Amino acid sequence: MTYLALIRHGQSEWNLQNRFTGWVDVKLTQEGRNQAVNTGKALKETGIPFSAAYTSVLTRAILTLNLALENMDQLWLPVIKDWRLNERHYGGLTGLNKAETAEEHGEEQVKIWRRSYDIPPPALDDPSEFPSLTDGRYPVGVETPVTESLKTTLDRVQPYWQSDIAPRVTGGENLLIAAHGNSLRALVKLLFNVSDDEIVGVEIPTGNPLLIELEDGTLKVKSARYLDEARATALPKLP
Repeated sequence: MTYLALIRHGQSEWNLQNRFTGWVDVKLTQEGRNQAVNTGKALKETGIPFSAAYTSVLTRAILTLNLALENMDQLWLPVIKDWRLNERHYGGLTGLNKAETAEEHGEEQVKIWRRSYDIPPPALDDPSEFPSLTDGRYPVGVETPVTESLKTTLDRVQPYWQSDIAPRVTGGENLLIAAHGNSLRALVKLLFNVSDDEIVGVEIPTGNPLLIELEDGTLKVKSARYLDEARATALPKLP
């Protein structure tokens, strides 16, 4: 069998502050670092020989992966960073407190912006307010978004998955992907064939590896489980 481990980064400072983060670079909390360490220990216990790892270009995912690899005794694994694995861009909600935003705009409107499949928040007017949105980490010529829904997040994740990652999985390589709640939800949607309506209810916990077992030579999911059962969330039914 072939294995794919999906890892949402550990708790970030803005997770703790209940703020919309998206593409802004924020640090891990101490709890987030602990989650990343435990992620590595749990993955090491599986005994699975991973051959490479993928992550976004956002520090919280990169650091989570590095801490995990250190505790797997596999810091030597090749790591590929790509912006297409970034979190969903929250547009004009970026940096705002979620509870305060709900008070201003109404809980129902904020729920639509946060959880609907294809309705994005308002666009971010001034990306320069957040230096990590405009620095040199993004390829020249790439038009980066000013807001995204889960659908448009999937629109950038899926081609990268199909061109760069999936062929390695079907070729028998065991891979790690350390990314974000919504970029990982996009992958779960693909792998589990989740409908547009059902994906709205799927939540990926921070710092808890989702280990997916695939039939050799295919992308057919045989089994899936969170390694930290105490912090697991419900998974979609297998396709």
